[in-house]
Amino acid sequence: MTRRNKIIFLISIILLISVFGVIEYTGHNRVNNKNYIDSSSPTLFFHGWGGSYHSEEQMANYMKSKNITDTIIRADVSSKGKVTLVGKIRKGAHNPIVEVNYLNNKNDNYFEDAYWMKNVVMKLRSNYDFKKFNVVGHSMGNMSIAYYILKYGDDKSLPQIAKQVDIAGHYNGILGMNDKPNRMKLDSDGKPDKMDSDYKQLLKLREVYPKNQIDVLNIYGDKGDGTHSDGSVSNASSKSLKYLIFDRAKSYREEKITGTQAQHSKLHENKSVDKLLVDFLWRK
Repeated sequence: MTRRNKIIFLISIILLISVFGVIEYTGHNRVNNKNYIDSSSPTLFFHGWGGSYHSEEQMANYMKSKNITDTIIRADVSSKGKVTLVGKIRKGAHNPIVEVNYLNNKNDNYFEDAYWMKNVVMKLRSNYDFKKFNVVGHSMGNMSIAYYILKYGDDKSLPQIAKQVDIAGHYNGILGMNDKPNRMKLDSDGKPDKMDSDYKQLLKLREVYPKNQIDVLNIYGDKGDGTHSDGSVSNASSKSLKYLIFDRAKSYREEKITGTQAQHSKLHENKSVDKLLVDFLWRK
């Protein structure tokens, strides 16, 4: 065998090993994902007041590390509502995730936040073909979602929300602002005995929330210090979501996270929350 033929032979062997390695790796991924949905529908993450896409990174990266998704992109939203996509969702992407990043991250005009969310959905649709999507909100991000549904939930020209995860939602007040520990009481339907102005606006969800369309998971934190709160939002404020949507949601479920890692700003870094997201959003 000539020296040239030896080199060609060695290169061929290396290529074959590489191909078999890729096949084995891909097969391993498929085994790991056999219990999970393989969908092209995106899941949009919305951060809280003063946050950014960094607040969503831990959760998104957890999904990638568990082979739930192979694609994470970002949607930057300017203070004027212009959306710029950072990264691409390739054809055949596996459970893609979109980290929504409001550059004006302290805007408490929830109707404007809802308009920005609509712009994100429309921008994504103009680039990628999808009919359904999931949403995950933390803190004020939940208000973007709630007001989006309030304004645009009945617009059949838009992709439809399939699953909704709410983390540390302050639907009826924030401690130290318009709520106090252990002050708010809820009846068996989740109806609060006191309602702030935002909650009164959201009461319309009882009429317009899409009927039997959205599965909802409501996650809230209890630090265990006697305040029945995550330190910023009372459990009652978070759980008051039930009264707004329970009769219309396809399904509704609440999960309480306890301990020091149940603090408001730590919930989006909590591994128990990650596992709940995986099971709720993607497990078959």
